Amino acid sequence: MTEANSLGEWQPDRNLAMELVRATEAAAMRATPWVGRGDKNAADGAAVDAMRRFLSTVNMTGTVVIGEGEKDDAPWLYNGEVVGNGLGADCDVAVDPIDGTRLAAEGRAGALSVIAVADRGSMYDPSAVFYMDKLVCGPEGVGVVDIDRPIGDNIRALAKAKGVDVSDIRVAVLDRPRHDQLIADIREAGAGTRLIMDGDVAGGVNAARWDSRVDLCVGIGGTPEGIITACAVKALGGVIQGRLWPKDDEERARAIDAGHDLSRVLEANDLVSSDNAYFVATGITSADFVEGVQRRGPFLRAESIVMRSYSGTIRHITSDMDPSRWD
Repeated sequence: MTEANSLGEWQPDRNLAMELVRATEAAAMRATPWVGRGDKNAADGAAVDAMRRFLSTVNMTGTVVIGEGEKDDAPWLYNGEVVGNGLGADCDVAVDPIDGTRLAAEGRAGALSVIAVADRGSMYDPSAVFYMDKLVCGPEGVGVVDIDRPIGDNIRALAKAKGVDVSDIRVAVLDRPRHDQLIADIREAGAGTRLIMDGDVAGGVNAARWDSRVDLCVGIGGTPEGIITACAVKALGGVIQGRLWPKDDEERARAIDAGHDLSRVLEANDLVSSDNAYFVATGITSADFVEGVQRRGPFLRAESIVMRSYSGTIRHITSDMDPSRWD
């Protein structure tokens, strides 16, 4: 995603992230009427429709490489769909109109609308292996943590690097039966857990932020969410490590046939090879690093975060919009 300056030199397009935020804002606001109403499909459908419409106005020639179709059998924003107005550079696009559809449907905290974009051909292709064992933390963990080590060793090493007691470390884990032993091991090491119902992206981004109340995010979650999280981690200077985790023999065979080494540890540059990656998220319901959509008189207020890996820039954007003017 580059543009030519007056000397004919190519440089990253600084405006793209600011255009993308309009799409996540639209998705978050359109989903808001469905928050807490128990219908996650209706919430997701509203978000998908709004995001797709706004993406069509963005200056890029984007190809969806992580979309709704593969994961949720959706008719729009499917893998391979071309988005943007065709005027910008070629790029890979990863979308999650609602990260945490159940959170939104039940009115719980942590639902986000998310887009990640990077140079074309730079995002990892998991070949329909939907799950990955992941470890995410902030810059203090660089060269310190290792997904191949026992969780207790990683907790102690990270605590030492951060200059805190092990008891001060908080580890985010998806609350799933598959993580029962992992949760027990974290607590046995002396650290605290933060169990999350859903919101794989939010959990990872929180762990990579320097001012978060979460120090580490571990466990088996979505592979697409891992790739999206990697775009944020590259901007934040943190650590992400992952290993594909096929859910059954059929998926394992498909992965091996596609040439994947299931023992390989994938790091940030493996998941997103470009140094010019963008991560954009708007809160639907409030998360640790972004507020959810709120009614302010006749307006809806949305808060977004925009990250760019090339410059390490992180921006917070607040927008007030009048829904009566929506078409």
